[in-house]
Amino acid sequence: MENLIFSLNATIPVFLLMVLGYILRCLKMTDDSFVKTLNAFNYKVTLPVLLFRDISGSDFYSVWDTSYVLYCFLVTLFCISVIWLLTARFYKNKAHTGEFVQASFRGSAAVLGVAFIQNIYGNAGMAPLMIIGTVPLYNIAAVIILSFTGPGSEGFHPAALKKSVRGILTNPIILGIVLGMLVSVSGLTFPVILTKSIDSVSSLATPLALIGLGAGFEGRKALRELRPTLVCTFIKLLLQPLLFLPLAAHMGFRDEKMVAILIMLGAPTTVSCYIMAKNMGHEGTLTSSVVVATTFLSSVTITFWLFVLRSRGLI
Repeated sequence: MENLIFSLNATIPVFLLMVLGYILRCLKMTDDSFVKTLNAFNYKVTLPVLLFRDISGSDFYSVWDTSYVLYCFLVTLFCISVIWLLTARFYKNKAHTGEFVQASFRGSAAVLGVAFIQNIYGNAGMAPLMIIGTVPLYNIAAVIILSFTGPGSEGFHPAALKKSVRGILTNPIILGIVLGMLVSVSGLTFPVILTKSIDSVSSLATPLALIGLGAGFEGRKALRELRPTLVCTFIKLLLQPLLFLPLAAHMGFRDEKMVAILIMLGAPTTVSCYIMAKNMGHEGTLTSSVVVATTFLSSVTITFWLFVLRSRGLI
């Protein structure tokens, strides 16, 4: 019972904030314009500041773990490759192949990873290292896959890859992590006034990000493309954690590292999948359905995985 309570305490507050965002949307207190602005504000300001604060305030040399970053990168690369190969072989609807693959591997690592680890441990913990190992790969792989599999696609578009690489190099979250590392390595300290200002901005990151996710939730879209949606949801929330959490445990990863890996493997599909799919000429219906289904069901699956990890003494 103690492990169950721990798991519920870790997940329920996170999803209650998402429910609050959804309720505010239903009450017409938010709209599409508000959600778009809020998500942009979180992405460009609050999350980078939060990650910068947590990394810059820690000892970089004691925090950095090369084997951990490589684990996150290689497991993500393996999942992307296998899902793409199997989907190309067995999924008959070729027009939706790219959407299926992207929705199966690309999770909300930054937002939910930070939210869960901060809720359990009080800071972003190992989320920045997980983000370094996965998010750039997510973006590049998504561009390549969607370029090759788009309706009427003639193959890969180098311009899209160039744009993706440029986007990674200017990604506010990545920049926040890199700047935090530089400050940590240099031993630079800030005046109290600036430190308190950074703390105030960073404290907004998690609640606003979760409210934004909830406010952007569209339940009716989950009824479309039901069968492939269920398969994607199974891969994203259950199969990947089932296969790779034991490997992480065998490699000795514990506590914040293990929670970050769980989010990397089993977080719901990120909303940016839908945005990218639409912008690259795909229909987007399957992607939006998977985003909704995984977001809704992850409240159960993440609680379950946290309970398993807690019961095994891994967190």
